[in-house]
Amino acid sequence: MNHVTSRFDARDSQELETGLEAARAALAENRCIVMPTDTVYGIAADAFSAQAVATLLAAKGRGRSMPPPVLIPQAATLDGLAADIPHFARELAARFWPGALTLILHAQPSLTWDLGETRGTVALRVPDDEIARDLLKLTGPLAVSSANRTGQPAADTAEAAFDQLGETVEVYLEAGPRPVSGEALGSTIIDCTLTPPRVVRAGALALELLREVVPELLDADGQPDPATAAAEAPGTGPADESEAPEAGTAEAPHAAESADADTSAAPEDSTRAAAPEAAADSGAPLDTTAKQAPPRGEDAAGESARAS
Repeated sequence: MNHVTSRFDARDSQELETGLEAARAALAENRCIVMPTDTVYGIAADAFSAQAVATLLAAKGRGRSMPPPVLIPQAATLDGLAADIPHFARELAARFWPGALTLILHAQPSLTWDLGETRGTVALRVPDDEIARDLLKLTGPLAVSSANRTGQPAADTAEAAFDQLGETVEVYLEAGPRPVSGEALGSTIIDCTLTPPRVVRAGALALELLREVVPELLDADGQPDPATAAAEAPGTGPADESEAPEAGTAEAPHAAESADADTSAAPEDSTRAAAPEAAADSGAPLDTTAKQAPPRGEDAAGESARAS
């Protein structure tokens, strides 16, 4: 069956409704769509479909060593995708979601997915964009990467995304420039699988704000807050840097890319701690067959997720 690329003006309420349904249908058929987020435009795929994720990576011109993160519709979806969630990660989600914060967490071992070369973790974010969340409520969580060819500028409109991705994407949702105001910055990425947690990519959220919630948070160079370090070891200066894992190691892998920007903010050679050996998309405990398929829509994370 031949598929034709369709473009919808999401600023028109009727076109938005039609476009969301077209996007849902395309994603269900393992095809890619382009959607607005609060940062830049993203190319999205059903992350529980290896075929769909492979199509997404091919459209961007990148390999499996840079798997995409996952956008979710609400923080309640967290428990359906992640395991052993530390208390500070929940506090960060409560403070900054929806927003430009991506959290790397241990993935639920019961889920089957294939985002690429991963290390048993998944990078999650709730976007602060109503259209994006409306789509996510229809589809469940999605593997999303910035809507551009790797190494090219991130797209700030669906038209700019089409110029780079063309017919490799089935549905484009145009909602005007993103971000709506301010500088286009990627989300800040924090590796919550480390103790203490560490920023693996600086982004739209300032380190100072994040440390208001998690004072022990290490910066992207593995350094603690000087004030916190001095308080913990009076008279000895900053805390011993030897305790901080070296960036890019198994103890502190880089995040591959946020669902927003993929240019200078996200190093091309990073191999993020990501999902289990499969794609991190839908939230929920799935059926009991060998390949679990998440329930779609707002309840994707299941009853346990809503309790978080």
